[in-house]
Amino acid sequence: MDTHDELQQLDLSFQPVTAARRVWSPRELMSAVRTAVERDYGDIWVEGEISNFRPADSGHLYFTLKDDGAQLRVVMFRTQARLLRFRPENGLHVLTRGRVTVYESRGELQLSAEYLEPKGAGALQIAFEELKAKLQAEGLFDAACKRPLPVLPRRIGVVTSPRGAAIQDMVNILQRRHAGVGMLIYPAQVQGEAAATEAISAIKFFNRAKNVDVIVLARGGGSLEDLAPYNDEGLARAIAGSQIPVISAIGHETDFTIADFVADLRAPTPSAAAELVTQSKHEIEENLAGLRQRLGRAARYQLMMAQKLLAELAQHGAMARIRDVITRRQQRVDDLGHRLARSYESIAQERNRRLEVASARLRQLDMRRVLAALRREIEAAASAAAAAARNALLKRRAKWQQAEARLNELSPTKILQRGYALVFDAQGNLIKSAAQAKPGDEVSARLAQGSIAAVVKKTS
Repeated sequence: MDTHDELQQLDLSFQPVTAARRVWSPRELMSAVRTAVERDYGDIWVEGEISNFRPADSGHLYFTLKDDGAQLRVVMFRTQARLLRFRPENGLHVLTRGRVTVYESRGELQLSAEYLEPKGAGALQIAFEELKAKLQAEGLFDAACKRPLPVLPRRIGVVTSPRGAAIQDMVNILQRRHAGVGMLIYPAQVQGEAAATEAISAIKFFNRAKNVDVIVLARGGGSLEDLAPYNDEGLARAIAGSQIPVISAIGHETDFTIADFVADLRAPTPSAAAELVTQSKHEIEENLAGLRQRLGRAARYQLMMAQKLLAELAQHGAMARIRDVITRRQQRVDDLGHRLARSYESIAQERNRRLEVASARLRQLDMRRVLAALRREIEAAASAAAAAARNALLKRRAKWQQAEARLNELSPTKILQRGYALVFDAQGNLIKSAAQAKPGDEVSARLAQGSIAAVVKKTS
């Protein structure tokens, strides 16, 4: 074998081996990434601040969780969102539980939230449980401490905000069930640091005045932070020490506070409190209402059991995949809806801008504005002329009054008013000297008011 053949064989022995390569489509790659991410991060907790909060018409919630270094998109679908006991807002610090997934249409990493609570709610719950245990050990929750409610109270004291919806609901129910019952409202804050202090002051006021038969603490629903004033130890002890029965009507039926446990009666809502302190005109209607409530509870129980069964069936893998497909489609619809709304808004703003420009040009050509300006100038000139005439008349009147005053000062009648008199002889001549008269002459004297006739007896 010659050298050429050896080189040829050597060259063939070093031919590069071409490996088979896989080409991914974006959809395949996103699907694979989503599967891997959901497998490794299927149940996690994330803490951050809410921004870009956008509730959709479908009931889904979209927002971003951020901290100093990063941000994460979050979606909470309608099924979980309607279970929230507070309304998320921009800037709120929250703790979120859910699973990490990928929104394939935009290629974005996002968190599908299952649970959401404000940061600090856990600490409030611990404080609530500790205070509850302490007061329960002291016996403040015992049934023996509860005061009986009056059968038919004449006046009810309500501690609430006069601008809240709770008081309006109570007024409507009291007018319907017992129009003769009176209501005395003690205005108080129902949220914030001063709420507990004002509620304590209200209870003490009613106990001093003794002008009501029962006291109702009323407030609408809210989060654990909103209801925190009614978990105050001072308020609990004020309720326990009240000589007047106290009804706690705080929040919704599922909300419980320390005030509920200490009060003589806990009402699920302020409206229910108004019903509890009054007696219906028709006992049959009350019985029917009770039966309806029992039926409703039974129906809710059956519904709850059915939902539980449905939830168990929904845990099946096929159902989960179908639900994921549906939720992704719903998210896509929401995304397109937001884009369409922004497009419409941009078009409307451009149309409004063009309309304003056209209106400005039209206003410049409007003769009514020119005539109005001329009318204002004429009216101003007329007002100035009238003012000048008035000033001239006032000056002439002042000069006339001054002349009249000087003339009055020089008038003889002014001298007569000081006690002097003018004496005239029989011919009517003014007598200025005693030599112009002799005894026996008839004279007349003019006084300030009237005149007299006299006879001269003596001159000197």
